[in-house]
Amino acid sequence: AMNVVFAVKQYISKMIEDSGPGMKVLLMDKETTGIVSMVYTQSEILQKEVYLFERIDSQNREIMKHLKAICFLRPTKENVDYMIQELRRPKYTIYFIYFSNVISKSDVKSLAEADEQEVVAEVQEFYGDYIAVNPHLFSLNILGCCQGRNWDPAQLSRTTQGLTALLLSLKKCPMIRYQLSSEAAKRLAECVKQVITKEYELFEFRRTEVPPLLLILDRCDDAITPLLNQWTYQAMVHELLGINNNRIDLSRVPGISKDLREVVLSAENDEFYANNMYLNFAEIGSNIKNLMEDFQKKKPKEQQKLESIADMKAFVENYPQFKKMSGTVSKHVTVVGELSRLVSERNLLEVSEVEQELACQNDHSSALQNVKRILQNPKVTEFDAARLVMLYALHYERHSSNSLPGLMMDLRNKGVSDKYRKLVSAVVEYGGKRVRGSDLFSPKDAVAITKQFLKGLKGVENVYTQHQPFLHETLDHLIKGRLKENLYPYLGPSTLRDRPQDIIVFVIGGATYEEALTVYNLNRTTPGVRIVLGGTTVHNTKSFLEEVLASGLHSRSKESSQVTSRSASRR
Repeated sequence: AMNVVFAVKQYISKMIEDSGPGMKVLLMDKETTGIVSMVYTQSEILQKEVYLFERIDSQNREIMKHLKAICFLRPTKENVDYMIQELRRPKYTIYFIYFSNVISKSDVKSLAEADEQEVVAEVQEFYGDYIAVNPHLFSLNILGCCQGRNWDPAQLSRTTQGLTALLLSLKKCPMIRYQLSSEAAKRLAECVKQVITKEYELFEFRRTEVPPLLLILDRCDDAITPLLNQWTYQAMVHELLGINNNRIDLSRVPGISKDLREVVLSAENDEFYANNMYLNFAEIGSNIKNLMEDFQKKKPKEQQKLESIADMKAFVENYPQFKKMSGTVSKHVTVVGELSRLVSERNLLEVSEVEQELACQNDHSSALQNVKRILQNPKVTEFDAARLVMLYALHYERHSSNSLPGLMMDLRNKGVSDKYRKLVSAVVEYGGKRVRGSDLFSPKDAVAITKQFLKGLKGVENVYTQHQPFLHETLDHLIKGRLKENLYPYLGPSTLRDRPQDIIVFVIGGATYEEALTVYNLNRTTPGVRIVLGGTTVHNTKSFLEEVLASGLHSRSKESSQVTSRSASRR
């Protein structure tokens, strides 16, 4: 299967193996530190005789001639310069240098010239140049990739590198399709193609019967998905607490203990998380409860009723051996407890129900009434109030009874800050009707409507999860060979005759955990099809609004458009 976590893991374990037995130091930069930490814990790497982790840019590293150095670095100019300084006065006995992407011949030559003491054993390219989030989800941790509708040149270069590295690490030489309505998507498609052509020897993989497909999309085609509250575990944690390279900051949680100020949620070494990351919030609470009750059964004399989150917390504190036995559980009890607190404090069940109505239904007067009602509720934060008005503005942008001005007044009267009120028009500018290449809201046909209806019957809790990202429909069409070529053309003359099997989807402007869940489910239910999703970043609502701000669209008059600049850093 196409598994990005496994791909990066393999590179790192190969680096360590290739350096042979003995004590080692792992020398990294800021980005590769993140890349490694996503797939290996420090203790796992310690077991491989790597006893020291250092940053290439840290000034005061000790000389340790008994250590071998494994260097894993992005091929940037700064890193090459650091490496040259290092080799002129080597601190370690021997160096194994791995760049996470293509390195130029002239850079290799400069390193060789600096290596007067002949300490370099090898210089190689290992293409772990992206953040592996889930087995089928990767990110480049880039926030704000475009200026207006066009690429920021530095980010285009970084994204091209990240995407070509991903293809090399999965051994795929794909055909490319892109979203025609997006200039940025076409530009990235061309840049990726340029690298494949230039580095054709690297891309000579064993031909598969059906060639892989890279589909490049733009976030502005679906600005609804990143604006919604989430109810599956991973997505919800990111939306309400924020996940940053698998780390969650809990320092603001009332009464948090020292060891839980920052927790790591990684499916690689947390069985509970692996089993629960895609489940609904309600199920997770009961799964934690079951876990604790199982533990209690082993210790009958310590029966204790577990009715509430508070009970669970008390239980964990009272039984240190329980904490040891399942350190992960105490962590999840804390995380779930905090999510519960925020849901009730911010009235999120009510808010989410109206969000879902705005995203999925087409009844304008009901939607308007409900938004107005929620805006009156003092428990609803300015953030959630603004989010509802954004969803309304996107859905009913051209409706004959559009009441956006009234809602903007309601936001003002509620005391919502200028920043959030301005963002409403910025979001419409970013992802409104004028920009979208596809129809985000129309009920597609009778079959689709019936499906929607049946889904609605499945149970009340689904009122919060009716929404399917637009990506679901795009991939469904793609898998069935029905994705329209006039909307998603191929780059170059050739087209795919068969239905695609290996699909890499990349979203410029960021993907979401809700979309990752869609991909996870499609992978599970569609035999013979393997999909990997990537984005310039993985958004929650907060970071998506930062992305919109960074694009600077709100401050520009509609007419002016930027000249597309060429990326200066093409090799």
